[in-house]
Amino acid sequence: MKKREIQELKNKPVAELQKLATEARERLRVLKFDLAAGKVKNVKDLRIVRKNIARFLTLQNQKNISQSQS
Repeated sequence: MKKREIQELKNKPVAELQKLATEARERLRVLKFDLAAGKVKNVKDLRIVRKNIARFLTLQNQKNISQSQS
């Protein structure tokens, strides 16, 4: 993910971050099944999707903490 894309994520609301995380989890699930079936050519995609999920959840938690402190 590029720096510009991360900045765009920071401006998104919590609900949209939750939606993105859910979609990424579904993609990860499909990739895992494809990996087991031998269909995945690029195993690095699994790592990228996991990192994106972590980014979404981190930004979501940061927004929740900042809202509770306000």
